[in-house]
Amino acid sequence: MASSDKSAAAQRRVAKEATARTRLIGGLLRRVFGVESLRPGQRQVIDSVLAGRNTLAIMPTGSGKSLCYQIPASILPGATVVVSPLISLMQDQLEKLEEIGIRAAQLNSSLPRAEELEALESIRARSSGIIFCTPERLAMPEFLALLQASQVDLLVIDEAHCISQWGHDFRPAYLGIGAAVAALGRPPVLALTATATGDVVADIGQQLGVADLNVINTGIYRPNLHYQVVQSTNPDEKRAQALERVRSETGVGIVYAATVKAAEEMYALLEAAGESVALYHGKLPAQQRRDSQELFMNGARRVMVATNAFGMGIDKADVRFVLHLQVPANLEAYYQESGRAGRDGQIANCTLLYLQADKRLQQFFLVKHYPEANELRTVYDAACKLAAGGPFAFDALKAELGEAAPAMLQVCLKLLKDGKLLKQNRRLAWQPAAGEPSAAQFERLAGVYADKQERDREALEQMVGYAQSGYCRWKLLLDYFGDETPGFERCCQCDNCLAPPQAAFDPGETFAMPAPPAAGPQIEVGSQVKVAKFDIGTVLSVAGDQVTIAFPENTTKTFMAGFVEPV
Repeated sequence: MASSDKSAAAQRRVAKEATARTRLIGGLLRRVFGVESLRPGQRQVIDSVLAGRNTLAIMPTGSGKSLCYQIPASILPGATVVVSPLISLMQDQLEKLEEIGIRAAQLNSSLPRAEELEALESIRARSSGIIFCTPERLAMPEFLALLQASQVDLLVIDEAHCISQWGHDFRPAYLGIGAAVAALGRPPVLALTATATGDVVADIGQQLGVADLNVINTGIYRPNLHYQVVQSTNPDEKRAQALERVRSETGVGIVYAATVKAAEEMYALLEAAGESVALYHGKLPAQQRRDSQELFMNGARRVMVATNAFGMGIDKADVRFVLHLQVPANLEAYYQESGRAGRDGQIANCTLLYLQADKRLQQFFLVKHYPEANELRTVYDAACKLAAGGPFAFDALKAELGEAAPAMLQVCLKLLKDGKLLKQNRRLAWQPAAGEPSAAQFERLAGVYADKQERDREALEQMVGYAQSGYCRWKLLLDYFGDETPGFERCCQCDNCLAPPQAAFDPGETFAMPAPPAAGPQIEVGSQVKVAKFDIGTVLSVAGDQVTIAFPENTTKTFMAGFVEPV
């Protein structure tokens, strides 16, 4: 057969397979999942997974990431393992799958022993098509051995930004997933997240040991989310603003606080004002957290006041507003948390109450303890001692170190592994690599997290810049995430688009930011200033060329410095 005939035959075969796959996926959507059509990006992800490619899907909250693994799991002959950070999300997904006749199992610390044994037996019998587990469970050698004896055709990592040391919600337990991927024979990986900067994308691939990630980014823009920032001059004013906002908003909403104390105070304020409100934070007893979540989810409470412990994976489509009482640590966290509004596609308001002093709170949170060179040396020496008896488990090392164990032992081990000072086998047991490391090697490895702290500080400054900016809120978010949405200039719905800082304008008119006049005298915080077409006001903050001013009647606006004149 001529080469041209072979090529034509191959093309016809590919086309035939694609048509058959489309019919199969369409049938599954309608018959099993009750969905008529896929949303943008979903088919690309599904095709990539079914082609056996390692895939990173960056899709906004509410865009249907679950279907991206549920459809392949219904087609692939082996099991799909889904690694999730939240037990409540696992349970929710499990119940929904069982309602439509898909067998699934979950393994996590909340299960009674009888249910755990039942789940393990279903995996052993290969009767569960989808297996949900926490990253901690995946790191257990006995569980990994069970999966190795099964046929794992796909490993899914939900909330994949947690695996990256540059991500906003870095979780040390996720660091073991790369070793598990290798131990399972490197099945195709599907990593799912709503946000990822370029650095995070690269780091996810590195941490997983996957060099050929097919990145499918559907963009972060959600036009139904209307962003605004309300400037506060003091804590009392901010509390009053928060109460007024909650009262004026229709429908259900979430109020985020940066600390447990702030959450409890806001909960008490809203409850005293007669609002239908629930409270959620990490220091509440587990049963109380579950009760609060259930009251909010079933509509028995209109408002949830919470720390960031609440929200990841919460599937409540009709949230009409998200209010932040304090500035978050970075724009990734802010987008993730505010993005829990409007999952039904209807208009929702995302408001940040910005008090300049709140920045100090986040600066306090940034002072974290990361491994130092001497701690890495301690862990390495303990590993060498244990290795005299052969490869050892993580728990043995933890017991050997006892109270001397660094708070982030998993981070230490991952650093030592990345530095090729320790290695793991297929059973996830550890042992030292050959050779004696130098002091400089430990110093170099510790420097990785010194870099992270600097990045964290820069990320906070960018978050503050967003809060003080006079430009389109969506444009700022798109630029931060490197989302080059074609033709996007402004959303026409955020506070800065509807009331540009330098002058009011008709939203129906074309708006372009004019070049500001040359910079005038030095503007200082607390000084009196004036702006054309506005009254005299008080300077709240100065950030680069942007000045935030409080005017009479609690009006606050941000201007380019060139438009501001001292009084």
